[in-house]
Formats: sequence, C-alpha cells, structure tokens
Amino acid sequence: MFFLAEKFRADFVSFHYSIASLFDSPAESLLVESLFFTVLLLVFFTLRRSLGWPRYSTDGSSVLGFFLNFQSPVKESCCSEWLNLEKFIMSHELAHDADDMEEEYEMEDGDEDMEELNGEEACSSDSDIDDYDDLNNNRVHDTTAAQAREGKDIQGIPWARLSITREKYRESRLEQYKNYENIPHSTEGSDKECQTTEKGESYFDFRRNSRSVRSTILHFQLRNLVWATSKHDVYLMSHFSVMHWTSLTCTKSEVLNLEGHVAPCEKHPGSLFEGFTQTQVSTLAVKDNFLVAGGFQGELICKYLDRPGVSYCTRTTFDDNAITNAVEIFTSGSGAVHFVASNNDNGVREYDMEIFQQINHFRFPWPVNHTSLSPDGKLLIIVGDDPEGLLVDSRSGKSITSLHGHLDYSFASAWHPSGITFATGNQDKTCRIWDMRNLSKSITALKGNLGAIRSLRYTSDGRFMAMAEPADFVHVFDTQSGYEKEQEIDFFGEISGISFSPDTESLFIGVWDRTYGSLLEYGRRRKYLYLDTYI
Repeated sequence: MFFLAEKFRADFVSFHYSIASLFDSPAESLLVESLFFTVLLLVFFTLRRSLGWPRYSTDGSSVLGFFLNFQSPVKESCCSEWLNLEKFIMSHELAHDADDMEEEYEMEDGDEDMEELNGEEACSSDSDIDDYDDLNNNRVHDTTAAQAREGKDIQGIPWARLSITREKYRESRLEQYKNYENIPHSTEGSDKECQTTEKGESYFDFRRNSRSVRSTILHFQLRNLVWATSKHDVYLMSHFSVMHWTSLTCTKSEVLNLEGHVAPCEKHPGSLFEGFTQTQVSTLAVKDNFLVAGGFQGELICKYLDRPGVSYCTRTTFDDNAITNAVEIFTSGSGAVHFVASNNDNGVREYDMEIFQQINHFRFPWPVNHTSLSPDGKLLIIVGDDPEGLLVDSRSGKSITSLHGHLDYSFASAWHPSGITFATGNQDKTCRIWDMRNLSKSITALKGNLGAIRSLRYTSDGRFMAMAEPADFVHVFDTQSGYEKEQEIDFFGEISGISFSPDTESLFIGVWDRTYGSLLEYGRRRKYLYLDTYI
C-alpha cells in the first residue's frame, strides 16, 4: 500500500512538470492539470475504499494530503482557483467520510456491553496510541477529578500497560505532527516575534472527562462545534446530531437530528420551507436559547431551544464554494437576536431573528473564515484566506484598516469584553493581540506548540483567554499579566471546539478521537479552599 501511494506521488509530480512545459499560459496549464487532478482523485477515492487507504489527516500523510500540499508554479500563479478547487474537493471528501465515521462509531457502540478481560489489546486509536481497552469490556469509563488526583490519566489512557511512556509519546507527537499550511513555510518566520510565557499556572482545575459524549469534526480547519450556555450545559456536534450534555446528571439528549429531512415548522418570508436533507454541519453556534447550524452547502438552520422543531432554514448561496465557515450570535441594540455568518463565497451576512430576515450582506476579496462583532456592535473583525485581516464598519461593511502581521490564513478571532483589544488566530501557529489605539502592528504574539490556532475565546469578565490548537493543546492566558502567564492543558486528540460558560466558572473542550473521544470539563479555581470538594 505504501509503495502504491509513493508511485501515485511520483506519477503526479512527473505529470505536473510535463504539462507545465507544454503551455505558455498558466491558465491553460491549470485547466488541463485540474482535469487530470479531478480524475486522479476519483481513482484515489475508489482505491482508498477498496484498499483501506487513510482518509485525509491534518498531518498531510495520506495521498490526498500530498496532492493538496503539493506546491507548483502553476498553482502559485493561479492560487485563488487552486484554493477554491482544494476547498471544494476537501468538503466533498469530508462529506463522504462522514458516513464512514458513523459506521465506525456504531461498531464501537455495539461493543460497549462486553465483559472485561484484562491484558488483551484492542485496535489502535486515531491518536496512534496502542489501545489496551479490554476486548470483553469496551464500556466507556469517565474520569473524575478524584481519580485524576489519585494518578489516573484524565483521558483514561493506560500508560502503565503501553510500550511507551506519556512523555515519550508527547515528544514523538511534537516532532511528527505536521501543521497544515496554505502558504508554505509560514511558521518559520513567526517565532522571532512571539513572546515567552510563564507556563505552569492553574487557573482552571480538571473536573471530569466524559467519554460517553463524543464531539465530532467534519472539516479539519473549522473547530467551533462546542458551546456552553451555563456552567453545566453544553451543546456540541456528534455526527449528524446536535447534542445537549448536562454535567449535573452526566446525561445527554439529542436536540436536533440532521441525518434525515429537516424543515422549518414556522412560516417566515424567505425561509426554505422544503428544508434540507442530510446536512453536513461545518460550524455551530449556541447562545442562551438560540442555536444556528451552518452546512457545507451554505445551509443555515435556526432553532430556538425552548420551541419545538426548527424555526428557520435558508441557504446563503447556491454556489459550489458555499461552505459556512463560522456563525456568531449576538444581541442587537434593540434587544433582538441577530447572527453573522461567514462564508467561503467571500460573503458575510447578518440575519435578524426577530423578523427572520437577512439585513446585511458584505463581500470581501477572499473567503471569510471567521467574523467577530465588537462589544459595542460597531466593528467587525474579518479574517479568512489571506494573511491580512480587516477591521470593518459593521453597518456599512467598509474597511477601516488592515491587520498586518500574520503569515498564513486565519480561522479564529475574538474581542476582549472591554472592546479595546482583540485577538486573531492563524495557521502560522500564532495568536496576535491587537490594540484599537494603535493598529499599525499587534502588541504581542503568542505561539502554539503543535499547529494552527483554530479557536479563541475570552471569559465574559475578560480575565482569561483560551487558545486552541488543532490537537492536544489548549492554552489559557491571564490577560491581566499581559498574556505573560498561562495554563497549558495537555491531552491527546483533535480539538472540535472550546467554550467558557457565560459565568466564567467552567471551560469545556471537545476531543475528537476514535477511541478516546470525549468532553473535557474544567472548573475555575477559586481561593475558597474550605469549599473544595471531591467531584
């Protein structure tokens, strides 16, 4: 299998340079190359299913990963067309893989009732750790704070029974994990500006790892699929379902199932009454009692949690490149519920859920991956498929200033509650902090360990900022220290999302892994030691 993969790579490289020399026009060369690329991918998809080749992974190790990471003169000269092709292909591959993922999880769930037999080895997990979960008992076991204090691994990984220590595996993971870049070598020039931080702080204490609730991911670059509405209530994506998890009773319930047909039960002008079928959810947002799910084909599905059924369905665009990258819910000055959707068609759209209408539509020079509204509602941070970000007027969409500093594409942004500073996260493995009083350059840059900064969140009091990498690490910075002190939360697995509770008391982290997928819960550390209890 490895030999076949390498032969595909060699053939593709040879073909690329052959056709590049036949055409004077890069556009003509690109057209022929794209046609061949599409046919080759169809062959790849067929062989992957028949021969068991891996699906695309963030380390670019699969054949498809090689194609998308491959750099060519034609690709560089016509980068926008290539990037649109890449995202289109990626979205369709991930959509097909959702069916495979569902089957894998169903197989796991069927094994949960088996009896325990110590010492037997089960199949390996996505995190490459040999899984020694017992063959006769794959029943999911959560990890509590009391067990963690007694020395149990917070994810339940039995390191004592493995042939590698946790420290050695962490070292290997840091060396081998390949960060995904749209601009080659973008991480190499970012180290010089990053400030050194003091690690080892404990702002949030581990409470529980819940393996009975699994948060899943469909798009490897979009990680906004976990949302807390209270210190006990969390909403997350699990395959085709939006799930509600309550840590009080450790129970989960399905809020919305998107596997079948979903149609609005309320009648509003502009709503698609026919609804959608088998919506592949790329992003999610939940605030108070309102939920919005965004899809790969530009779908927007809106639901009030205190009402039965779906309230509103719409599609942002019918273009092929329509994926909804991010959604932010906010309350307008009039008190109405609004949300902003960021799309791959270069558009940002604002919807008023009081009247269920789109009220604004702004277009930008590149696909928009994330948008954040300032606390006063006057400004928008716009980041996307360009190293530069934008600060724009939220009413007119006019650009106020560009944000220079990042070296790759950005997928995360967040405002400090004061409205004076804000943060942006980028695939160059940095988060930059910006000050409204001087936007000529960022005031500081924070470095990740493993990969791109995929998600950013501030606590509602502004004291802490959480920064999530694509896998393994969530950093919690103390903003009062000037981001010089941090707590580093270290685990294994892809991160589907992070969320502080509105009262700042809880931090939830979704972990996506075939074996150790779970929801991590942390509680804010207070200095009331006499109230400390074993949870």
